[in-house]
Amino acid sequence: MQMRPEIQIQSIMKAMSDTLMPALDPDNKLAQEQAKLIMGMLALMQKQMPVQFRFDCDELERLINFSQGMQSLGIDATDAIGPLVQDAETAKKILAGAQSSPTDVLASVKKLRSTIGAAVTQMNAAADAAGKARLKQLMLTVSREQLLRDRSLLLMQGWEPDPDKVPTIESLLGIHSVPTTAG
Repeated sequence: MQMRPEIQIQSIMKAMSDTLMPALDPDNKLAQEQAKLIMGMLALMQKQMPVQFRFDCDELERLINFSQGMQSLGIDATDAIGPLVQDAETAKKILAGAQSSPTDVLASVKKLRSTIGAAVTQMNAAADAAGKARLKQLMLTVSREQLLRDRSLLLMQGWEPDPDKVPTIESLLGIHSVPTTAG
């Protein structure tokens, strides 16, 4: 049960190359071809994932510049320019909010987890019985919340005995709708 896509992809590739591909009938050319295609797509995804966010930010910045260039052309097309100005301003705000990369956020999560772990050890050693009880209660509350999110994120892997009792990850994260536009 893995949450990080980069680990999931690596695990799938290992299972494909070590177990599934050798088990395929060598005379089944279509199956052999499809297995190689799957491996190629997984390798491509593995390579693209670390740069996808920056790629999207770069594209957004270029589209903002393009829309500004269109606005400066002086062409009288009010019905087109109004939405262009509005959507470009929205895009600028979104891009400004994307200054930290997913890699930066994940690194910060890992660093803070480590710092919290060390602090829990030190605080537990320094606390009296009541302080230890409060620390324990806080840890259990936070752990319970995180575990629920972890379980929800992994629902599609099929490990939950009663998946209907686990809230969707979107509801837990306060995501009201997920964009479905193709790019």
